[in-house]
Amino acid sequence: MTPPYEVFVGLRYLRAKRRTRTLSLNTFISITGMTLGVAALIGTLGIMTGFQEDMQEKILGTTSHVVVQERGQPSMAGSSTLLPQVESVPGVVAATPYIFKQVLLTSTTGVQGIVLRGIDPRTEPTVTDLAKNVRFGTLQDLATPRPLASSTASSSPASPVPGVILGKELAMRLGVFVGQRVNVVSPVGSVSALGMTPKIRPFQVVGLFESGMYEYDSSLAYIALDAAQQFFGLGQRVTGLEVKVEDVFAADAVAARITAVLGTRYSARDWMELNRNLFSALRLEKTMMFLLLVLITLVASFNIVGTLTMIVNEKQREIAVLKAIGATPTAIMRIFMLNGLVIGFTGTAIGIPLGYTFLYFIEHYWTFDQTVYYLSHIPVHVKALDVCLVSFSAILISFVATLYPSSQAAKLAPLSAFRYE
Repeated sequence: MTPPYEVFVGLRYLRAKRRTRTLSLNTFISITGMTLGVAALIGTLGIMTGFQEDMQEKILGTTSHVVVQERGQPSMAGSSTLLPQVESVPGVVAATPYIFKQVLLTSTTGVQGIVLRGIDPRTEPTVTDLAKNVRFGTLQDLATPRPLASSTASSSPASPVPGVILGKELAMRLGVFVGQRVNVVSPVGSVSALGMTPKIRPFQVVGLFESGMYEYDSSLAYIALDAAQQFFGLGQRVTGLEVKVEDVFAADAVAARITAVLGTRYSARDWMELNRNLFSALRLEKTMMFLLLVLITLVASFNIVGTLTMIVNEKQREIAVLKAIGATPTAIMRIFMLNGLVIGFTGTAIGIPLGYTFLYFIEHYWTFDQTVYYLSHIPVHVKALDVCLVSFSAILISFVATLYPSSQAAKLAPLSAFRYE
């Protein structure tokens, strides 16, 4: 099947004036501008998506997908009854109770306000990746109280104390390591004639964890659930339930089903709602970067406008001849629209692999010192949807850039073109 003559004429206009198969300089510049714009968009979106997913992975490695709590209450009772109901909800993988309190942690060399979480060492690994993040010790070390290492040399046997797992940065701030003592201070204690007396209890550091997020590693500590209940005087009550779901991006739907099963007395919030500000900021930043980098493609479109306008001015005689032998204004428009689309398609086709190549070198050859930064390399992930969005926007801008020059060519009168010939 023979292509329409508009294809042959349009491609011929993109080449140099001399009878060669090389592109004209203006065409080359237009394609280069479009290529760089597409590559910059692919690279930026790939890096920002990588950072977003890396942060998401670190957050979900420490916190659960869904949190269930009793509305308007600092703690909830009957967790053993609620657990089977929550685990029976479609989409739920596992659930476990937890306690969440703000306390003061002290050592011989430092004081730090932290968030103390009471967990069940047996079931916590089914809900979060905390066990994988523990660098020294294990979660099971929380289950068995043991004497302090510094007290074993005493003539009288020391009473065992419960264990605590600290974040790596938190341990550095307090100047403690595995086997050493820290004191947990709760501002809510017994009431005396002098007012409320803080409650203090010694704990032994049995492990250190590293999540990869400074906020968690510097402000989180874990103790056994029963030790937390005893220390805070909760009895059998807990703060809430941690829930793991099959699909993290469907956590909101699972949370709604959990609320429907348990009733309005309880609330279930998913991880995206709990971290709404962070992920909203990341999404807004990615959107704004996309819009700003589209300006590069818009600049390239001005090259297309200039190139096609110059072609129209240079080819007035040829356009007049085409019209004289029967070419319609629509056919003339198609010729120059084809030119712009060829530039757009070519720039996009070269820019996409160029962007992938840029990301490959960024990911594999640009490394960081992990003693300073919390990552060893820049995380990269390119989504197919982002590639389609970049390609569509580049080709659309290329097409819009052809409208004015092609309409001017279609309006050209043959007699005015031949007047000075």
